[in-house]
Amino acid sequence: MRDRLSYIPYRIFHRGLDIVVSLVMLLVLFPFFPIVVFIIKYQSPGPLFFSQERTGLNGKTFRMYKFRSMHVNDTAHTQQATHNDPRKYPFGKFMRRTSIDELPQIYNVLTGDMSLIGPRPHMLAHTDYYSTHIPYYMERHAVRPGLTGWAQVKGWRGDTPELWMMEGRVIRDIWYIEHRSIGLDLKILVLTVGSVLFPAKGAH
Repeated sequence: MRDRLSYIPYRIFHRGLDIVVSLVMLLVLFPFFPIVVFIIKYQSPGPLFFSQERTGLNGKTFRMYKFRSMHVNDTAHTQQATHNDPRKYPFGKFMRRTSIDELPQIYNVLTGDMSLIGPRPHMLAHTDYYSTHIPYYMERHAVRPGLTGWAQVKGWRGDTPELWMMEGRVIRDIWYIEHRSIGLDLKILVLTVGSVLFPAKGAH
């Protein structure tokens, strides 16, 4: 089987897609950012952005950015958000449902810490835990983490209160790594746009 991780034309396409789509998103969405900033500041005092160390390519740590969707709290770096999480403020709930809170990660994509498409990066506490409970967990770090991924468009997103939920997500992350191609990347991108325009009721 062709090793897609070293397949140069695909890798050039993948990185090119990251840069082109990210720049287009910035140009299109930039006029709306002041509105997002105003509402965040109005509803929840504190910093505009939430930053957190996450596990990236080859298990290396990087700092990921999001619009802050929760009130400032002491458990943000260890506790996953849940559907009715009391830490979220009203606009924060809307941002998470529509993935607006993820938009600052365009910066992470442009700097090369992330890609548009790949396994979602997890907080360090979760990497430490799941790497000892799921034998194949660290295989998901063979590629750059993504703004979206195969697991997410197949419905495996949100909190993972039970181990089998994370196992299901990781299985799909590894499936993507083993099968990734230009066609699959474009399919995930289209499905992601659809999920943003028509978010599932349980999305958070």
